[in-house]
Amino acid sequence: MRAPMRALPALFCLGLAIPAPAQWLNYFPPGTPMTADGKPDLSAPAPHAPDGKPDLTGVWHISRATAADRARMATAATTLDPYDAYSNNIFKDMKPEDYPERPAAVKLRTERMSTGIRPSPTLYCLPMGLPVNNLVNEVVKFVQAPTITMVLYEVDGTYRQIHTDGRKLPEDPTPSWLGYSTGHWDGDTLVVESNGFNDRTWLDSSGHPHSEALHLTERYRRRDFGHLDVEMTFDDPVMYTRPFTIRFTHQLLPGTDILESYCNENEKDRAHLKP
Repeated sequence: MRAPMRALPALFCLGLAIPAPAQWLNYFPPGTPMTADGKPDLSAPAPHAPDGKPDLTGVWHISRATAADRARMATAATTLDPYDAYSNNIFKDMKPEDYPERPAAVKLRTERMSTGIRPSPTLYCLPMGLPVNNLVNEVVKFVQAPTITMVLYEVDGTYRQIHTDGRKLPEDPTPSWLGYSTGHWDGDTLVVESNGFNDRTWLDSSGHPHSEALHLTERYRRRDFGHLDVEMTFDDPVMYTRPFTIRFTHQLLPGTDILESYCNENEKDRAHLKP
């Protein structure tokens, strides 16, 4: 059984203390393709919804970091997630001199990392936010319906709505933790546009910030039954000189499900924080 997450907000990446997810329900929904030895066939063709679009529904988990990423993690000075190095540094694919940070972003990141506590919102049981809630050890669950796709994040018990009914993004949205999202299909890829973010979440555990001007474009492609390829492009002209993109893969965890996770349950860290 996969243990539910308890409060570890001081680590930012809350999944660091948990082993890789194991089977919980051990129940495979009807239609799950199986191999000859009775295991789910993750390389089988991707399923399709009644409208003919690929069905993204499922419980997904970030694929492990590459060997190069793991070697980088072993020598890094900051606490890192063992699954995807983007959670430590969203610019991991760039040389430091190529980071597209504006002076305002450098200043804020430096202030955030000036103490060992790293006072991210997760320290106070507030949402981790995008993209980190996709990159840590806890699973992500997609539930796809004809006009909306729901995304449930185990890491902090938050959820997100992606409207696929043809509506436009709001021109003057009220800032929120996970923003406002609309989606449309480009062939077999779900393209999601989001705005309306507040500026309180971090892009990674290194303190890279974003402003309320952030526009996020995501592309989700289920290339086969067991793999969901994800691309995220961040466009924030207040904090960065140009848009930048990260790419990673989620792997399906058939037979399991999302668990409850409430940071305030048995939370013991805030009492020790300095005012």
